Amino acid sequence: MPDHFYVYPAYLGRGLSRRDGRRLREADALPDVTSEEIVDAARRLGFRAEIEADKQYPRRFFTYAGRVKVAKRAGTTKVAFLKAVAADLRTHRPAPAKR
Repeated sequence: MPDHFYVYPAYLGRGLSRRDGRRLREADALPDVTSEEIVDAARRLGFRAEIEADKQYPRRFFTYAGRVKVAKRAGTTKVAFLKAVAADLRTHRPAPAKR
């Protein structure tokens, strides 16, 4: 069993359907997530993470958004990790500008 898992930005994408790769509920997803943001959030949460920038998500083969390789930690599932990253990004992203 591998000691890591991969996270693509599409897993957290609010504008995407489940068929297009979103892994979280629409309410938990975020718009325009980047690999860099995922790495920063993973490190804040105490995970070892690194970007593989030249990779593409097979369901969205026409974009090179990269992917993040995350070292597994005992007791943490991939879905729990994705929820934690989304929550962390919500708190660390700047608030949207009001018009």
